[in-house]
Amino acid sequence: HVGSWRAAYDGVLPQELLDGLSVPRRADAWRDMIARGDGQTLVAVDASADRIVGLLNVGPSRDDDAGPEVGELRAIYLLPDRWNKGTGRLLHDAGFALLAPDFTVATLWVLDSNERAKAFYAKRGWQVDGATKWDERGDAILTEIRYRIDLSER
Repeated sequence: HVGSWRAAYDGVLPQELLDGLSVPRRADAWRDMIARGDGQTLVAVDASADRIVGLLNVGPSRDDDAGPEVGELRAIYLLPDRWNKGTGRLLHDAGFALLAPDFTVATLWVLDSNERAKAFYAKRGWQVDGATKWDERGDAILTEIRYRIDLSER
């Protein structure tokens, strides 16, 4: 998660924000989320290097305007050396397989400045639905846009 953010947002987000990201704190947050059963989490592992190279979390939508039919792709992160190698697509497709039995629609949020992610999702049929939200991280205000996809058409 931290490695993905530092690479994806280098030169886009304030450097002090990126430098302040903590691998131990983020790992603890993921452990806590998994222990609570907050959605379903998958990891991509490089067995030859014995390391996690990507992760995904899906579950019911956390948006106030979502009904029970709406799932959410909550997170998908890859180490930069796994970008454009198919790992993201595999995680994405596995996330769809987890969401499709329980939901008819899925949403996700992406930082407005993350052109790589926006292109990735658009290529897979996600469409901007017009909703936006703002997230304050220190002195930075991050703008996120929401994408939506009909799971029954996949």
